[in-house]
Amino acid sequence: MNPSATLTPQKAKITVAEFNRLLASHHPFASVLEIETLEIGLGSALLRLPDRSSHQRLGGIVAGPMLMGLADVALYAAIVGATGNSEAVTASLSMNFLRKAPPGGILAQATILKTGRLAAGEVLLVPAAGGDPVAQAISTWALPRTEGHGVRPHAGSDPA
Repeated sequence: MNPSATLTPQKAKITVAEFNRLLASHHPFASVLEIETLEIGLGSALLRLPDRSSHQRLGGIVAGPMLMGLADVALYAAIVGATGNSEAVTASLSMNFLRKAPPGGILAQATILKTGRLAAGEVLLVPAAGGDPVAQAISTWALPRTEGHGVRPHAGSDPA
């Protein structure tokens, strides 16, 4: 076995800049939440929901629908990072709200657990200022296939 092969991490199938362009061109609804893409890896992503009063419900806590949207976009980033398939669609999303989310930014740490015809992943949502997780999401995604290639390339991908 070649030791250098195990030390070279594989790159994500999409960069943060390419993912942001993909969201703007194909998923403009994501801009409503003003989610910031911080990192995308090969099957992982780190996104941030910024501190906005429009994300809060009565009592000043971050509203559940905002957390669900953040989790969904974070998993999408991780799936496109792992597969390059920008046409992946949510098949299921289950949220576990663990405690109220305090005002402030929320980080979403997404990890893909399996890819194939279906992908599965999880997201842990934590306050950006630190502290215990406020929610956890588990999700499955359908990955459309094309004849002979397995996955469809994301927008802006370089065919070379």
